[in-house]
Amino acid sequence: MPTAVRSHAKINLGLGIGAPRPDGFHGLATVYQTLELYDVVTVTARPASATAIRLTSNDSRVPTDSRNTAWKMTELALKGHSAEVEIHIEKRLPVQGGLGAGSANAVAALVGLEAELGVPLLGSMTSRLQIAAQVGSDVPLFLVGGTVLGLDRGQEVSPLPDIEPVWCVVAAPEIGVSTPQAFRDWDALCAAEGLTAEAGTVKLEELSRAYASAFSGRIPRGRPGTGSSGVFSDGEDLAGPAESALVRTGISSWIQNDFERVVFPQHPSLAEIKCILAASGTPEAALHASLSGSGSALYGLYLTRGDAEAAQVRLTEQFHGVEVRSTLTRTLPRPAYWSEMLLH
Repeated sequence: MPTAVRSHAKINLGLGIGAPRPDGFHGLATVYQTLELYDVVTVTARPASATAIRLTSNDSRVPTDSRNTAWKMTELALKGHSAEVEIHIEKRLPVQGGLGAGSANAVAALVGLEAELGVPLLGSMTSRLQIAAQVGSDVPLFLVGGTVLGLDRGQEVSPLPDIEPVWCVVAAPEIGVSTPQAFRDWDALCAAEGLTAEAGTVKLEELSRAYASAFSGRIPRGRPGTGSSGVFSDGEDLAGPAESALVRTGISSWIQNDFERVVFPQHPSLAEIKCILAASGTPEAALHASLSGSGSALYGLYLTRGDAEAAQVRLTEQFHGVEVRSTLTRTLPRPAYWSEMLLH
């Protein structure tokens, strides 16, 4: 019987980028957060004398050959084994939207494949993470789920204490953002501002420590962006429902996505969508609003369902630049991520 697996989306709760490295990659420091939103990946597999993979999808934009992350993961997982495998990806998430959809599909395919064959295929967690990183930088986070610290290229992952579930509105405009182009624009900005590889490394080390402290509920003194211009003041005890929620979620105004500095000038409508989601200074203001990854998806996090629904209304009423599809969801903690993954 086929195994259907939920393939959950992620957002980035902050994303710091370093200067370009000699290996052609960029160092990153980010906090990933899984969402209740998901694609469905259905796997059918049986042992065979030779491996054969067939992949289909309801979305014509999804590659159905060895370029697909689910295909790549399946090939790597079956080294030393042989099986006939059929994978169907039912796309519900935006393609290339910054929500990690393709990376999540890879892990969902692995989960379904192991369930179908009845054997673990990749050994220890360390081995699984290493193989996942070969498929893509965002893939390892989906072997952890919940709230996850991502370092190096994003593939070096560590679980953080889960944030308290909050309401989330994901806005998916019909605009394509090229991640390679966004990195090229970032490289040009680094050159213009004199951000060297060494300075970038220091920046990311400081940022990773700040993330680890904030998302563990410890607010260190001297945090970047704290004080009168931020949410937290040095040594301040926060009180009240909104402030308490920000402490519990580890989200404050100093957490930013560096991609916004290069993506928003190229796509001003995305900056406008963020402002609408944020609704700063209003009773329905977001706890945090941001671009996810390099975009084009954006999100807002809210204390109540009513605040989140109000954000959807604002998008409909105030934004007329491009078509924007908004979806109401919630952040997904690690235990629920794993307990709800298998549909049957």
